[in-house]
Amino acid sequence: MEDTLSRKIKKIRELKGYSQEYLAGKLDISQRAYSKIENGETRLHWDRMTQITKILDIDPIDMINFDDSLVFHHCTQSGKFGDVYNNFPKEMKELYESRISHLEEEVSFLRKQLEGVSK
Repeated sequence: MEDTLSRKIKKIRELKGYSQEYLAGKLDISQRAYSKIENGETRLHWDRMTQITKILDIDPIDMINFDDSLVFHHCTQSGKFGDVYNNFPKEMKELYESRISHLEEEVSFLRKQLEGVSK
């Protein structure tokens, strides 16, 4: 699992556009020490992983479940890069749409509550 998690950390760091030096600085370690994390040479403990996930602004569980085959980069002939999201499961899309709908209803309800308080 270490090797897989190390590769996931590296891939997410690259997708976020961060350098190893940036993460090393945030973790208060050397770039070489950080490089060992990404190369699977250093055993990654939960505390260190949660520090990394905070810097990368990703939930630790999402980091563990990250599948880079769902995201890939392509380059057009103009040289511009873009993101393509591929193979997004229908069930997951429906789950997110349901969650978004629920949150929109909640926001609407709370706005109505605030309108009643401000009068």
